[in-house]
Amino acid sequence: MDKGLSLKEIGEFGLIDYFKKISKLDRRVLRGIGEDAAVVSYTKKKYLLFTTDMLIEDIHFKIKEATPYEIGWKALGCSLSDIASMGGRPLYALVSIGVPEKTSFNFIRKIYQGINGLADIFKVKIVGGDTNRAERLIIDVFLVGEVEKGKVVYRKGAKLNDVIAVTGSLGNSYKSKKHLRFVPRIKEARFLINNFKINAMIDLSDGLSSDLFHILKENKKGAIIFKEEIPLSPKASFEQALHEGEDFELLFTLTEKEAGRISAEKKRINFPISFIGKIIEGEKMWLYSKKGDFKAIEPQGFRHF
Repeated sequence: MDKGLSLKEIGEFGLIDYFKKISKLDRRVLRGIGEDAAVVSYTKKKYLLFTTDMLIEDIHFKIKEATPYEIGWKALGCSLSDIASMGGRPLYALVSIGVPEKTSFNFIRKIYQGINGLADIFKVKIVGGDTNRAERLIIDVFLVGEVEKGKVVYRKGAKLNDVIAVTGSLGNSYKSKKHLRFVPRIKEARFLINNFKINAMIDLSDGLSSDLFHILKENKKGAIIFKEEIPLSPKASFEQALHEGEDFELLFTLTEKEAGRISAEKKRINFPISFIGKIIEGEKMWLYSKKGDFKAIEPQGFRHF
């Protein structure tokens, strides 16, 4: 990689690929950079999961548009969503925070109420962290989870002719404030891995087109997305559902047989699942509509650089 390139020229994922190339791992690390969570050998039956998310004022939230409770809730929620996408169960968290010195104690207290409110739902223990002065509010959450060895799900694993599925609904996350109030799909992911064979999975943080592209790139496959099957959130446009991001739903692939089992057992499944596409040969994404339109689409969504 040319050392003279700017971060904007390299791009966020180019930078991640660089870190991946220079990272030195040992035999205990099954997955490192490039997954929603790192996977490390733990016991005979379980792996440990490590993930971290940093939220920065005016990028991931705006003080004038979010309550401190919502900011805290989202800070932990982003990391919980990563654990969910691996099929895991969260355990312990470290919370580090950078705060402008004129911030009121009451504001910070309410942030931690939001963190603890979500932690209580999933029995996560906050066991430490760090505090620093900063020019604007920054919250970093490091989360440890665990998953059974036979049930961990990676981005890699999607097979030819797999059905592409998604939980919940997509789009309009910012205006609806879903990105501040979502409940991570921990319970739903656990239900899926305990009852069905899921081949690949990722959480929808960057946007459907972008996150599906991560799965396709990892598996060297392509995809057809059926436009009318994408579940739209209230007041969401199709473009928002396809590209906007921060829905924090689960995007996963499974065989047609397993998809049929889900369809047959919908009465037992108390959360929405939509089948929106199919894994194909090639490494491109295609959008098909019932009107007969068929076109290639490029991954879009939020990028830091």
